[in-house]
Amino acid sequence: MVRQSRTFLAAAISAIALCHVAHAVEPSYTADGLLIRPADYREWIYLTSGLDMSYGPNAAAAKHSMFDNVFVNPEAYRAFLASGTWPDKAIFVLELRGAESNVSINKRGQTQNASVMGFEVHVKDTARFDGGWGFFDFRTPDPAKPLPDKAGCRECHEKHGAVDTTFVQFYPTLFDLAQQKGTINPAYLKEASAPTTQTSAPNAPPY
Repeated sequence: MVRQSRTFLAAAISAIALCHVAHAVEPSYTADGLLIRPADYREWIYLTSGLDMSYGPNAAAAKHSMFDNVFVNPEAYRAFLASGTWPDKAIFVLELRGAESNVSINKRGQTQNASVMGFEVHVKDTARFDGGWGFFDFRTPDPAKPLPDKAGCRECHEKHGAVDTTFVQFYPTLFDLAQQKGTINPAYLKEASAPTTQTSAPNAPPY
């Protein structure tokens, strides 16, 4: 009886492991190299939200308020918890949603609405992209091509990202962990210690 129970337990653990492998989330591309928009990303790990963020000193105020929500695939999140840095095949989704006031019983502040105003993806794929990271702007649900380097995303992330070109400084549950692991970018530490810091990238997202 004990042996049967152990056999059953081992089989159950193996089945769970196989199920996990079968559902591993990795970037998917078309035959011509376009990134397929990630599905079910709202079942991933939520990292942070920002409201009306802008990194440039002269960025004009928008005519409407907007939230940005950042999600990362679970495999990458677990790897970060263990190592303090992002593994290959990490996928970040930036979802931009409109903000609104005086909804239901809310009389102060703003809440998010159902209007998705932007959808961007940041992928670590060292075999595919120079520098290891690719950036995608999904204007439609169709697959998207990577943004050119001249778009400025990579330069901004490399220069200002706290960990592995990502803005972990905006992830409240991960920044302290990265400090403990010793994976904070020295350039970021130098920038953060300066009396005042302004960047030249007014529209960079918080991933």
